[in-house]
Amino acid sequence: MNNNIMYTIKMGKSFCFVNQKGGVGKTTSTINIGAYLAELGRSVLLVDFDSQSNLSSGVGISAEISKPGIYELISGLAATDEAIRSTPVSGLSVIPANIDLSGAAVELIDQEKRDFFLAKVLEPLKSRYDFILIDCPPSLGVLTLNGITAADAVLIPMQCEYFAMEGLSHLLQTVRRVQDSLNPALKIEGIFFTMYDSRTRLAQQVMKEVGSYFKDKVFSTVIPRNVRLSEAPSHGLPISVYDPQCLGAKAYKSLAQEILDRGN
Repeated sequence: MNNNIMYTIKMGKSFCFVNQKGGVGKTTSTINIGAYLAELGRSVLLVDFDSQSNLSSGVGISAEISKPGIYELISGLAATDEAIRSTPVSGLSVIPANIDLSGAAVELIDQEKRDFFLAKVLEPLKSRYDFILIDCPPSLGVLTLNGITAADAVLIPMQCEYFAMEGLSHLLQTVRRVQDSLNPALKIEGIFFTMYDSRTRLAQQVMKEVGSYFKDKVFSTVIPRNVRLSEAPSHGLPISVYDPQCLGAKAYKSLAQEILDRGN
C-alpha cells in the first residue's frame, strides 16, 4: 500500500437563512433553493430550526409525523437517522421541527456552550450532504444564534422596504458578534431580494442603496412577488414541483445556480 496517497473526505457547506423580520420569504427561500440545488444534482439537507415548523409543513411533514425532529436530536432523545426524512424532491431531505422546539430556548439558557448544540449534531452530517440549509426563527434569540454558529455562511433574504434596511444593520451587528466570539470562520454569503415589485419606486431605491453598499455580496437574481410561491407550501410542495413554469420558480432556480457558481 502506498502510504503517500491522500484521502479526502467530502465536506458539505452549511448555510443559515436568517432575518429577524418575519414575512420576508425566509422559509420559502430555504425550501426552494434547497429543492433546486437538489434538482441540480446536489445532496441537500434542510433543517427546520423554528418551532412554527413552517418549513416542515412546506415539504409535506405534518405536525402528526414531525417527531422525532430537531428538538429530539439536540436533546439527545433521538438518533440522527431517526430524525431525517425524505421529501417530494429526490436528493432533498429534511430534519423537521415541532412545537417542543419552543421550549428549547428556555432550556438552553443555563446550559454550558448553549450556542453550540445545533453545530454539534450537524457537524457529522457535513460528510453526507453537499449542502445543509438551516431555517431560523424570525428573531435574534438563542435558537438563531445556534443556527448562525452552526453555519459556514449566512444567506440573508431581504424585502424591498424601508424597515428592512433598518433591520439589516441589527442583523449584521449580530453576525459580527458571532464572528468575534463563537464562529470566527463565519462568512456572509450574500443578500438577495424577495417579494420584489418593480412598479414601486421604494423597491428600486432599496435595491440601489443596498447594492451600492454591499456590492458583490448582493445576488443578481431577484425573487418577484408571485402568487404560486405563496400557494405551494399549503400543498406541502416546493415550487419546483408545484409549478415549475411560474416566474417565482424560474427565479429560485436561477438563484440556486448563482449560489453554486459562487462556490466554484
